[in-house]
Amino acid sequence: MAEGGGPDGRVGPGPAGPNLKEWLREQFCDHPLEHCEDTRLHDAAYVGDLQTLRSLLQEESYRSRINEKSVWCCGWLPCTPLRIAATAGHGNCVDFLIRKGAEVDLVDVKGQTALYVAVVNGHLESAQILLEAGADPNGSRHHRSTPVYHASRVGRADILNALIRYGADVDVNHHVTPDVRPPFSRRLTSLVVCPLYISAAYHNLQCFQLLLQAGANPDFNCSGPVNTQGFHRGSPGCVMDAVLRHGCEAAFVSLLVDFGANLNLVKWEALGPESRGRRKVDPTALQVFQEARKFPFTNLLLRGPAPSCRCLQPASLSLLQQHPSSRPTPFSFSFNLSFRSLYPPLP
Repeated sequence: MAEGGGPDGRVGPGPAGPNLKEWLREQFCDHPLEHCEDTRLHDAAYVGDLQTLRSLLQEESYRSRINEKSVWCCGWLPCTPLRIAATAGHGNCVDFLIRKGAEVDLVDVKGQTALYVAVVNGHLESAQILLEAGADPNGSRHHRSTPVYHASRVGRADILNALIRYGADVDVNHHVTPDVRPPFSRRLTSLVVCPLYISAAYHNLQCFQLLLQAGANPDFNCSGPVNTQGFHRGSPGCVMDAVLRHGCEAAFVSLLVDFGANLNLVKWEALGPESRGRRKVDPTALQVFQEARKFPFTNLLLRGPAPSCRCLQPASLSLLQQHPSSRPTPFSFSFNLSFRSLYPPLP
C-alpha cells in the first residue's frame, strides 16, 4: 500500500513493512490498536476453551464484543471468535457463540465466512451447526470460491451433501449477476470455476453424482449466460469433454449421459488417442460415450421404471452395476433442450 496523505490532511497508511501482524491489526481490526490488546475471547475460541468462553461472556463488556474482528494469539487476519472457532473445528464453541449472539455470516478481510473456513478445514460438525443456525450455504459473494466448490474439489461428499440439503447452489452463479445487464454482466468463459468440473478433474465420483442429483447443469454447470467463444483455446468445451480429457472412468460418462448431457457439444476430433489433457482418455469411458452418441434416441426410449436401467446402453449399465453408489435416483433426470418437447419428464 502506498504512502500518502488522506483527504483530511492526516498521514495515510504506510506499507506493511516487516511487522505484518501489527499492520493488519492497525488496518482491519474493528477498534484502534490500543483497544485490541485484550484478545482473551478470541484466544479461547482458538484453543476450544469453552469454560473460558462461558466465563467471559457473562460480562456485558465481552458480550458486546462477540462479533469483534481482532488478531488473536496465533492468528494474522483479524477475525471474529466464531470464525476462529469454526476454523479450528471446535463445534461446541461454535454452537455456544451462536447461541450467545454471534452473527453467522460475517466475513473476514478475505471475504470468507465461518462456514467457508469450516468447510476448507474439513470440519463437518462445525459446518452442520452453522447451517442449522442459518448460515448462507453459498458463503459470501465477496469471495471467489464457495463451500460447494471446495467440498467438490477435495472430495468431501459428506460436507457437500450437508450443503446441498440446506439449499446450496450447485450451478455457478456468483460470477454472473442477473441484475446487471451486458456489457457489465459476466459470462462463463471457463469450466474451471464449476463444481461439477472440479469434482471430475480430481476424480471425485461421489461428489460428481451428488451435484448432478441436486440439479447441476450437466453441460456447463452454470445458471447464467455462457460464452464458449471465450473459452481458452484447447480447453474443454463442456463437462463431458472435460471428463474425457481428464481420463475419468466410465462411470462419470454414464452419469452425464443419464442426466441428459448434450453429447453433440463434444467434438470428435478431440477424442483421439492423442487427445490433449493431463491424462489419456479412458478407453472404456470413450466407448460408453460413443455408444450413447451413436444411439441418442435409444437412450431416451430406454427410460423405464427401474432407475438403474434408465437411459443406459448395455456398456453403461454394466459399468454402473460395478459402481452402485453412482446410480441416479428416480425421477431426477434432466434432458437436452432439443428433446424436452418430444419427451417430457415422467410424472
